[in-house]
Amino acid sequence: MGNRYVEMGLSAPVNVTWEVTYACNLACIHCLSDSGARRPQELSTEACRAVIDELAALKVFQFNIGGGEPFMRPDFLDLMDYAHQKGMVTCISTNGTLIDRETARRLDHPLVYIQVSLDGASPGSNDPIRGKGSFDKVLHALDCLRERDIEVSINTVLTRLSYPELDQLKALAAQYGAKLRVSRFRPSGRGKRSWQRLNVSAEEMLHFSAWLNRNLGVSTGDSFFSVSTEERRSLGLNMCGAGKLTCCIAPEGGIYPCAFLQEPEFRAGTAGQGLFGEVWRNAPAFNALRQLEIRSCESCQRFDLCHGGCPAIAFHTQRKLGVPDPGCLENCVRLKPGCEVAA
Repeated sequence: MGNRYVEMGLSAPVNVTWEVTYACNLACIHCLSDSGARRPQELSTEACRAVIDELAALKVFQFNIGGGEPFMRPDFLDLMDYAHQKGMVTCISTNGTLIDRETARRLDHPLVYIQVSLDGASPGSNDPIRGKGSFDKVLHALDCLRERDIEVSINTVLTRLSYPELDQLKALAAQYGAKLRVSRFRPSGRGKRSWQRLNVSAEEMLHFSAWLNRNLGVSTGDSFFSVSTEERRSLGLNMCGAGKLTCCIAPEGGIYPCAFLQEPEFRAGTAGQGLFGEVWRNAPAFNALRQLEIRSCESCQRFDLCHGGCPAIAFHTQRKLGVPDPGCLENCVRLKPGCEVAA
C-alpha cells in the first residue's frame, strides 16, 4: 500500500486521539496509559495551542480527547474553547467524576461530544475496577450533562466483570438518553498487569459477538471488527485505521499510530513543531502499518470483515506485527469454551 492513502487524498488523519495529560484522580486497573500523576514533560498550554493550530491547518476533522483524565488539566476547558474556535470537533473521553453543572455549562457547545466511562451497572461491579465512589459520581455527571442536552455515550471496556452486565449497561445508558459504546480491553499500560485476570474467555467473546449482532445500536468504533458479523459491516470500519485514518498524540507530544501502541519503536515524531504532515505522510512507523499484511489470515472466510484484527493486541501478546489478532472470531471458535483468547 505504501503512500496509497496519501495519493488518494488522505494527506492528514480524519481524527486524532490526543491524550492531554497523564494525570488522573482514579487508578483504574485496566488503564491503557498507566496514568496517575502529571509528568513534568507534558505539553504546556502554549504548546497545546500549537498542536491545535497545526492540526486545524491540516484540516483534521476531530480530536478524540483522553488521558489520564482531561479535566485534571487546569487549562483544559480553555484549550477546548480554542479548538472549537478553529472548527475542530472534540469528543472528550472522561471518567466523569469531575463534571459538575458549571463544567457541563462550559461543555454545552455544538462541537462537543462526551464519552463517560463506566465498567459496571452498579457500584458493586464498577467500583472494584474504577475506584470506590466512582459509580455515583458518574451518575451525577450524567445528570448534569443531560440537563444541558449534551450528546453523551457511556463507554464500558469488555472484561470478565462487565460482560455479565451488558444488558443492564445498555438500559442504564438509555435512562440518561445516552448511547452505549463497548471498547475492547487491550494489554497496554496497567492493562498489561490485569490482562490475564480480566480478559474474557473465548466462549464469552463468542457470546459477545452474538450479543452485538442483536444490539446493532451499540457502538464499538473499530474495537471489535475481529468479532463483527456481516450484519454490522455497514456500521463501522472493517480494518485497523491506525496510520491510515487516525493516530495518537501522547501528553508530552509524541506521535504514535495508535493509543495502544505507545511503545518506543512506534514513536513517529513530535506534535506542535510544524512537521505533523511530514510525519503523517512519511514516518516509518506509519508506513509499516499501511503496508502490513497478515498473510496467514488472507485465506480466512472472514478476512474481508476484519483484515486480521487489531495489530496492537497482536503486538502486545506476541511482540510482533504481521500476526493474527488472537481474539478473532475464528480463533474463538477453534478454542475450547473457557480457554483464554490471549495467545
